[in-house]
Amino acid sequence: MAKLFLNTWIFEDAVKQGRTQAELVAQVKDLGADGIEVRREYFHDLATELTAVREAATAADLAVALSIPDELFVNGVVNEKLPQYIAELQTLGAVKAKFNLGDYANFTGDLATAFKDWPADITINIENDQTALSGHLEPIHAFLQDAKSAGVEIGYVYDLGNWAFTKGDAVKSAELLAPYTDYVHFKNATDTDNGLIVTTDLAEGLFDWEAIYKLFDKTVDVALEFPMATNEQIAAQVTMLRHAMEAR
Repeated sequence: MAKLFLNTWIFEDAVKQGRTQAELVAQVKDLGADGIEVRREYFHDLATELTAVREAATAADLAVALSIPDELFVNGVVNEKLPQYIAELQTLGAVKAKFNLGDYANFTGDLATAFKDWPADITINIENDQTALSGHLEPIHAFLQDAKSAGVEIGYVYDLGNWAFTKGDAVKSAELLAPYTDYVHFKNATDTDNGLIVTTDLAEGLFDWEAIYKLFDKTVDVALEFPMATNEQIAAQVTMLRHAMEAR
């Protein structure tokens, strides 16, 4: 059954005011989510906070995902920090990890060998971000095809809002990448006098999120990922997304 996660970017103001991600776990549970996606850049003390999130999430019966703001491939080779990230994920008790693709175009190694030590109980995914290197359909699609051909279990996080910033075709991308998609990050975007911004309501913006959601298998996990000001606002967005999930 698909899970609904809340990414801790939702609580950006609280984090800026000093709340730890472990302290957000109970709030995520109360808001009706099945999981919490924590952001590595929000940790101040990995040695204590990873364990604190794991313990809080276990007590709340929430799944944990980790967003890692780093590239899977750096200068044509697999990121040398991968063993460190694996250790952090295991300490966190995470069920999935998200990276940016990075410089896969210059990779000349063997994918099966490169990822042979990745733990089988943690799903590894790449996401379309807002950069020229990792935010476009063609290199992401090529990599996922290559990984599948090599028998490497690497999935994909479809980030709806990011297609606005890279001027990608959100519908075409969903159609092509749906077979590889493990997880969908839902946020919307709109044009303003000051340029593109992420909206505070999934139902407002450039994209018909419900139509795009229907392009993915109903078993795909989903997340809300945009800052919101109040619990009432978050709860309304959770309810809206949950209704769409249940209608599948």
